[in-house]
Amino acid sequence: MMRAIAAALAASAERREAVALVSVVQATGEFLPALGRHLVVWLDERTPLGDLQLRDLQPRLLEEARTALRERRHARLDYRTEAGAITLFVEVQPQPYHLIIAGAGHVAAPLAVMASLCDFSVTVLDDRPQYANRERFPTADRVIAGPFREELRKLRGDRPTFDPNTCIVLVTRGHQYDVDLLLEVLDDPVAYIGMIGSRRRVRAVYELLERERGIPRHKFDRVHAPIGLDIGAQTPAEIAVAILAEIIAVLRKQSPERS
Repeated sequence: MMRAIAAALAASAERREAVALVSVVQATGEFLPALGRHLVVWLDERTPLGDLQLRDLQPRLLEEARTALRERRHARLDYRTEAGAITLFVEVQPQPYHLIIAGAGHVAAPLAVMASLCDFSVTVLDDRPQYANRERFPTADRVIAGPFREELRKLRGDRPTFDPNTCIVLVTRGHQYDVDLLLEVLDDPVAYIGMIGSRRRVRAVYELLERERGIPRHKFDRVHAPIGLDIGAQTPAEIAVAILAEIIAVLRKQSPERS
């Protein structure tokens, strides 16, 4: 069984999918035979691999293990019944965050490389094939050449919104494209939205959208614009560092200063 469990964990890592290894670390009474056993749990409803012989506790365990997966945190679970007690450790292998970079220009190239090094799943999108290609983005998981908004919608698939594991960076060649894409994802529960542009330009865009589209100003509070931490970045690579640093700070629930 241990060989099958190891193979399942390795396969999930290769597919970059969320998976948890549940291990029995303490047990007394009727749970004693489960000591040292393991269970592999996925975020979807597929049948777990392994058998901890928990009987009535199994549904509760699966629910709490999947909650830990969704929250991207390890967990210790303690259960006690009249027949004994058991302690389990849920070791989480979370799904990598998905970084969508809209715009395949000078900033996008180093950002895609750095994000890949930090274990993000990276998609680069641009409407110009001469920019959105494998030669310029060899480390990206996907490189898409096509109309911005249409291709962004295709990335959603059958889902109504992008999920909280998604980060979106808007760095297209024209601010009109950034704004168009911002309107597409503004209400999605993504982990991060960042849009390039000076403070003055961004403020003008918000005022225009508020006036002409009737979008409440508070909706823009979640948008990181101007994008990136204030580190005095000047070159495309330095700007990419500032952007990725801000994304990581947001994912770690810190409050970074914006540029």
